[in-house]
Amino acid sequence: MTTDLFATLPTTDEDADRRLRARLERDATAAGLVDVAYRTLDTAVGSLLLAATDRGLVRVAFAAEDHDAVLQSLAERVSPRVLRAPHRLDPAARELDEYFHGRRRVFDLPLDWQLARGPFRRAVLLHLADISYGRTVSYAQLAVAAGNPRAVRAVGTACSTNPLPVVVPCHRVVRSDGAIGQYLGGTQAKRALLGMESTG
Repeated sequence: MTTDLFATLPTTDEDADRRLRARLERDATAAGLVDVAYRTLDTAVGSLLLAATDRGLVRVAFAAEDHDAVLQSLAERVSPRVLRAPHRLDPAARELDEYFHGRRRVFDLPLDWQLARGPFRRAVLLHLADISYGRTVSYAQLAVAAGNPRAVRAVGTACSTNPLPVVVPCHRVVRSDGAIGQYLGGTQAKRALLGMESTG
């Protein structure tokens, strides 16, 4: 079930619908009625849902996660005031587009970490930014970097629950035996991201 405030509006023609949504987005934003803005972006690994609060990008979700379910979760965990407001996500969409076209290696976006639960998980996610474009580390190496060498399984959990995949590059973490390991967006998406970075 979608949590978009205006998803149930009847549609007439596409131009009228687009104008109405733009006006509603403008008015709702001006009135302070939007706590979570979202949009989708077509990429080389499928459609990504981007969501942001006033503090920054709060969620990036793959289509495999079911965008409607992600929006429902945002409504429950962040705020029920969720609105499709593409213009508020323009900077994030632009940087992701540059990344997927090989023109960006580091993201420069404000991030809202409120969905990264627990201090150790957050520490793991913060260390992911230290993994350079085109490089990988093992879950064990990341556990050491995060301050708990024995917490390899907890590192895997932190990566699998990363609310900001791609931007916070959990795809650069692989198993110690060299196997690719699991990924929130699926192993095919992980291979695609690593392949793209290895040739960039």
